Amino acid sequence: MIPARFAPVVVSLILSGLMSCIVTLVATLKNIGFSVEALSAWLGAWSLGWPIALAVVLVASPMVRKQVQNWVRAPQN
Repeated sequence: MIPARFAPVVVSLILSGLMSCIVTLVATLKNIGFSVEALSAWLGAWSLGWPIALAVVLVASPMVRKQVQNWVRAPQN
């Protein structure tokens, strides 16, 4: 098991991987279409995009969380 203190990093890793996978697949298919070279082009785009997406998520998440806290009202008890 992974220690709980690493949960935000694990969530960031999974979400950035999933989102970059989907976005690069859609962009690749839009530009190339369903073809023999599409799989190779998509994997190349994803292998470049995932580390970038992960870095952005890791850097931006704390700032986004803080801003969302400013926008959202705490529940009334």
